[in-house]
Amino acid sequence: MQRLVSLALLSAVAACQSPPHLPVIGDVFAPKSAQDALEPYYRSLPDDFYPRAPQGLALPASGKALSRILVASCLDEEKEDSAALRSIAGEDADLLLMIGDNVYGDRNGPAYVNNQPELDELRESFRDLAERDDFKAVRAKFPMMVAWDDHDMGANDAGREFPFKRLAERIHERFWGLETEDVGAWPGTYYARTFGPEGQRTQVIVLDTRFFRSALTPTDEWNKKGKERYMPSADPEQDMLGNDQWTWLENRLQDPADLRLIVSSIQVLPTDGHGFEAWATLPLEQQRLYRLIRETGANGVVFLSGDRHTSFLYEDKSALAYPVSELTASSLNVAFATTTTEMDRAQLGEGYPPENYGAIGIDWPTGTVSLEVKSNTGETVRAATTKFR
Repeated sequence: MQRLVSLALLSAVAACQSPPHLPVIGDVFAPKSAQDALEPYYRSLPDDFYPRAPQGLALPASGKALSRILVASCLDEEKEDSAALRSIAGEDADLLLMIGDNVYGDRNGPAYVNNQPELDELRESFRDLAERDDFKAVRAKFPMMVAWDDHDMGANDAGREFPFKRLAERIHERFWGLETEDVGAWPGTYYARTFGPEGQRTQVIVLDTRFFRSALTPTDEWNKKGKERYMPSADPEQDMLGNDQWTWLENRLQDPADLRLIVSSIQVLPTDGHGFEAWATLPLEQQRLYRLIRETGANGVVFLSGDRHTSFLYEDKSALAYPVSELTASSLNVAFATTTTEMDRAQLGEGYPPENYGAIGIDWPTGTVSLEVKSNTGETVRAATTKFR
């Protein structure tokens, strides 16, 4: 029965792709989008439709000063035991950030290609993740904050056009136990938390760079170095975060904090090192982000990103009113190479493509933060220190 309902809804989705002369039945208009067509059905789904992560730990108390945070992305739930996750489980830290591609729920192609409005593959991927012993180990040891990226939304490189994004959001929020939090009350997966007393406050801002993002501009030279998939666009209509999230971010940047970790599933600072997804593909939005940080007077910003299947360290001395750093930590078990020649003007040293994760050490007395790339055995292979005061 559920599949029959789905097929009927797919017809509604197809109808939404026709010209915008919508039929009227009585006083009721036909749905204006695929998302609107599917929403009544999605709202009727029972609670056991959704996979759930093992019970996690509560976030640190709001008055607790943080000293160490771990960062990880890109976990293929179908691969065997992850050495990187096991190394993480052996670490001491106050918080673990899982910042995107926490599963690969589109391995068989986008759900809309495979007629899966119920996101069968994505839900199966989250169930597989919940059963992994290495994931259970880190889930039981660390409080966690999470972001999503394209593969745990359900379609490679997708943005706001993804027709099943509302269900994907519900799957994400229910799996991670966020549906009763503030983030569960609004469209998109963005949220923020602050920890520590005055003078030692760490703010973690988790952005959603998928739910509202415009389609990117495809490359005109596929796989050419620097133009591999996409090209920068000067189209003022393109958007990264959507109006509501931009307004929310402006407010959060005015919250009191000494160190601000801004989590973006895709890279923020790089501008010329590659042609894959990044804020640089929407340069007006990238500059809007920098301008917002400057205008709000937000201090102590450090960017954290994933997505790239290679870890990098960056520092840009001109983007903000002070030098700003970025740690890209990727990936836990989806490594494609052992070396890389990629180099961006803001990059600090060589990238690190083998399996890895990231670590952030906060030294409150000196007002500095150390950014580390760790191998899958826990060895520090890249490191940089930056001042946040």
